[in-house]
Amino acid sequence: MKILMLTWEYPPRIVGGIARVVHDLSKRLLKDGHEVTVITYREENMPYYEDDKGVNVYRVDNYMINPNNFIDWIMQMNFNMISKANELISKQGKFDVIHAHDWLVAYAAKSIKNSYDIPIVATIHATESGRNSGIHDETQRYINDTEWMLTYEANEVIVNSNYMKCELQRNFGLPFEKINVIPNGVNLTMYSGIEKDYDFRRNYASDNEKIILYTGRLVYEKGVQFLIGAMPKILENYHDAKLVIAGKGGMFDELKAQADYLGLSNKVYFTGYMDHKSLCKLYKCADIAVFPSTYEPFGIVALEGMLAGIPVVVSDIGGLNEIVEHRVNGMKSYAGNSNSIADSILTLLFDHKLCNEISKNAKDKIKELYNWTKITQDTHFSYQKAICETMASRQAKQIAQEKAAKVKRTKGEEKELSKLLEFRKRQAYA
Repeated sequence: MKILMLTWEYPPRIVGGIARVVHDLSKRLLKDGHEVTVITYREENMPYYEDDKGVNVYRVDNYMINPNNFIDWIMQMNFNMISKANELISKQGKFDVIHAHDWLVAYAAKSIKNSYDIPIVATIHATESGRNSGIHDETQRYINDTEWMLTYEANEVIVNSNYMKCELQRNFGLPFEKINVIPNGVNLTMYSGIEKDYDFRRNYASDNEKIILYTGRLVYEKGVQFLIGAMPKILENYHDAKLVIAGKGGMFDELKAQADYLGLSNKVYFTGYMDHKSLCKLYKCADIAVFPSTYEPFGIVALEGMLAGIPVVVSDIGGLNEIVEHRVNGMKSYAGNSNSIADSILTLLFDHKLCNEISKNAKDKIKELYNWTKITQDTHFSYQKAICETMASRQAKQIAQEKAAKVKRTKGEEKELSKLLEFRKRQAYA
């Protein structure tokens, strides 16, 4: 099967979780014997073409003209994706299916579909309404409408949790059977060869301090502000703790100011952006990983923490709520509640037996349910459904056209026959 992946991020460009999903899914599809082509955005000095161990990756620039806003920037990127896809199809032939990742590539996917009659499978990783707790301005409304358009144009839609399936049905009125719930996965070998490095660990905390780790974007819906707000209670009961925040985002300055205001400058460490290898080393050095999101369709970072062998604390919302069972393979806290976050963390800090049980159960669940072999098989089945639907639609159109042509000929014959009968009547009365 020839598969075209459309995504605005692909390693080494990593904005959120989409890059890792597309990368790992593409590699597994390739291993299963499929041909995978990725069209994505080119950043800085990245190559225009890369053979990523068998995955053909094509990157497109944006225009030299500076866009007025983010929406214009996205539209310019889509135009260039369409151009690159046209070029590839003219040289290499049609793709069997387009896999479009989120609204950011919706217009490219729709245009290629309509030009070449190629089915679309769309993965909606998150919604604008969910990220912002509703639609509050015209930009958000535009993105929300684009999400609807992509789900409408798609033959099949993939979401990563039952929470997201309900959200799409509620927001866009999609048919139940059109939405496929396929969780994201994690590379089970991502920590291979990585052990706890104490010298590396000392860059972030003293040997006597327990590391409480957050990794991810620094934006409101990730709830980092509530985790910082939990630190005074944690430190009051367990002084030898250190919060390490790895990531970048629009709230960086605000979160740093919050930590300073609370007098936590020496107990909260901001690493900024970390490359994948350094992040893996940091996971192995941490004692607890916390993901306090207020909105989270899935939560790949939670899988990474669980696979690293450390206990995780997550909010009781979205996909995180489906991944973690409280006190079995992780701990839950009330979303947006610093007091609840502190309680869950303190429970783990004082109960080493519980930590060990949770960590073991979490690893077992990851290997069973969130491996890419199973996820890729389910995704491939969605591709097959989309292709079959397109073939059935083509056949239905062909039958309808043939039927219409036959009806047209029959009406013509009836008209000629009617004229002949009328002529003979006039002759009879003459």
